[in-house]
Amino acid sequence: MQQQLRQLLPDGEMGPSAALALLCSSAAAVAVWKWLGKRQIQEKMEEARRTRDQGVKKMEKAVQQFREQISHVQTRAILSLPLVELAGRLREGSLSPETVLYTYVEKALEVTQLTNCVRHFIPECEEQLQEVQQRKEKGLLYGIPISIKDHIGHKGHLSTCGLVQFLNAPVQEDSVLVKVLKKQGAIPFALTNVSQSLFCYDCSNAIFGQTLNPLNHKKSPGGSSGGEGALIAGGGSILGIGSDIGGSIRLPSSFCGLCGLKPTSDRLSLSGASGPINGILSVPCALGPMARDVDSLALCMKALLCEEMFQLDPTVPPIPFNEEVYASCAPLRIGYYDTDGYFPLPPCMRRAVHETRDALRAAGHELVPFAPPRIHYVMTELFLKTFFADGCRTFLDLFTGNIVDPGLKPQVNCYKIPTLGKKLLALILKPLFPRLADYLSALCGMRSVNKMWKHQHQIMAYRTEFIARWRELRLDVMLCPVLGPAFTTGYPGKLLTAISSTMLYNVLNFPAGVVPVSTVTEADEEELKLYRGYCDDPWDRTLKQAVEGAVGLPVAVQCVALPWQEELCLRFMKEVETLSREKTAI
Repeated sequence: MQQQLRQLLPDGEMGPSAALALLCSSAAAVAVWKWLGKRQIQEKMEEARRTRDQGVKKMEKAVQQFREQISHVQTRAILSLPLVELAGRLREGSLSPETVLYTYVEKALEVTQLTNCVRHFIPECEEQLQEVQQRKEKGLLYGIPISIKDHIGHKGHLSTCGLVQFLNAPVQEDSVLVKVLKKQGAIPFALTNVSQSLFCYDCSNAIFGQTLNPLNHKKSPGGSSGGEGALIAGGGSILGIGSDIGGSIRLPSSFCGLCGLKPTSDRLSLSGASGPINGILSVPCALGPMARDVDSLALCMKALLCEEMFQLDPTVPPIPFNEEVYASCAPLRIGYYDTDGYFPLPPCMRRAVHETRDALRAAGHELVPFAPPRIHYVMTELFLKTFFADGCRTFLDLFTGNIVDPGLKPQVNCYKIPTLGKKLLALILKPLFPRLADYLSALCGMRSVNKMWKHQHQIMAYRTEFIARWRELRLDVMLCPVLGPAFTTGYPGKLLTAISSTMLYNVLNFPAGVVPVSTVTEADEEELKLYRGYCDDPWDRTLKQAVEGAVGLPVAVQCVALPWQEELCLRFMKEVETLSREKTAI
């Protein structure tokens, strides 16, 4: 267009009117280009939704056909069976894999209609069902329907991470974990929704929308494995696989009243699980199971920690599940704390730690007070700087065409502030709101390789320091709080640093699990009115607003062990679960 205008001008001269015309045409060209770009993005999003809806219709039809063939199915009885019992019934043949699969698909259709937790059903599960039934060898998860988080690769399906730029190409090969699950007889039937970019503990994205907590639709299911949390808590899945880099398994488990385990990174293969940003090694991601009870987590880990996985991914240490450790009844020496000194949690979450501590002590275990060192430093200098080392540029690049989910906008708006602006704001806010000032400083990143190396060394040094304290007290495991109860939707994006209770064990790379032990009471809600936090700053006030109106929702605790001791962590979680259930039964 500009070249055509120049050709019309004699001798290449450009008068005022021609210059104006050129400017207007350039502006129009830019506007058209932007409009076309947004239109393409919109078309991609609409196509993804259409594909999802087609998958829903296909599974509805499959369930209907099954119901026409077999009308008398004890749906409620099947859905109420614990995983270990269900697996036993399937292996002995008193239940058929076909009946169990369609029962769970039918329930999942109902749950996702209410909560929008399933990103896409996997129609190929019917082919997997036939293959499983034809096998002579029955794996540990024979006939078990299983749901998996959006970004854990399943052949023929997208791994979106809730982002537009990942709507282009389906995955060409199953991830290692999906291959092992299938080898063990499991039937993946649904991919679950996630938060946009996976770096938020709500569960909403601009493509597939907001997932709701099935226990209270005003509340978030947590994230980023929130679709898993909602589907399992709603009864539409009995076992799910999530991922965790700051609490993304443990927070949905806490918000939805489930058990969830974040293993040591690399205890389970990460091969084939895509991320929006790959190559972040200082604070590693981990894949892990989510379910209704601890025995389900243990069975899943036992099934996954097999020769098949060790052969498929030689980077995973060949450490089979240690049944002896999990089954042990020996008394434990347990460290505990109810606050990390950085972000004080609501009264009900601290109450949960105290009541669990007392129950463990009464059961014959030894409880030892513990103070986690320098959590403020861990959050700002170690955790946040790992992910924003380039001053947030890579994260901002994820939001193609400025398509940002509303729940994530408060977070993204902070990323967008120019580095100089972040530094000036941090300087101004430091005397009044030190946590917010340090958060802004951390978003400025690291501007040299030397600083990056120093940062990685600091993480290693902190792990050494933490383990030394643990060893000095001769601890077996740790009892501590977890963020909760469930936030009102939209609030997680306003409070990224409230995850201090969970992010600590990502920085340390310790196995950590969550167990529900209680529910929010009217007394908790009254005590919340007196909550002030440590700083009485905007974050403390926002946290109070986020958790209001949670009476009856689950309250959980966190259980931790040293690296590679998942079996001991699970054994401790089982002890906590048993004691809490005994208390409820009284």
